[in-house]
Amino acid sequence: MTDRQRILGIDPGSRLTGFAVLDFAGDTPSYVTSGTVKSVDGGFADRLRRIFESVGAIVAEFQPQAVAIESVFMHKNASSALKLGHARSAALCATFGHEVEVFEYAPREIKQAVVGTGSATKEQVQHMVVSILRLDGTPSPDAADALAAALCHGNQRRLHAHLGTGSRIAGFR
Repeated sequence: MTDRQRILGIDPGSRLTGFAVLDFAGDTPSYVTSGTVKSVDGGFADRLRRIFESVGAIVAEFQPQAVAIESVFMHKNASSALKLGHARSAALCATFGHEVEVFEYAPREIKQAVVGTGSATKEQVQHMVVSILRLDGTPSPDAADALAAALCHGNQRRLHAHLGTGSRIAGFR
């Protein structure tokens, strides 16, 4: 593992998918870009296509070496969890064909790594992301969650490499 790595963080959602690209030089992160893929128009399949195409374009443009994505958690209801799973799969499939490793982190794990508590609010995540990366403005909640996923992986990658462990998704890369 090199001391430099570009990480794409993804916060999947069926209507709003946050993305963020950070460069790590050792333990020091630097902001590259972040934003939200809006897939609110059209049927569900059209929204999934928008996520797939947008994440694919982001991977092609920024060429990350790793992807950190939030794992699926039980939502308010089964239908919401299923839609989130579909959105997550569309984002993951967009990374196929690129030389990237994919790692997944539970939402609580990401919040714990960035804020210090797994029960942090979205506002707390936004505040800490701004503080850690010294951003001029506050990213949207979805972009902030993607930045937090990238920060979580960036902070844990050296430990995982040393121990040969991690939450790498089996079969990816």
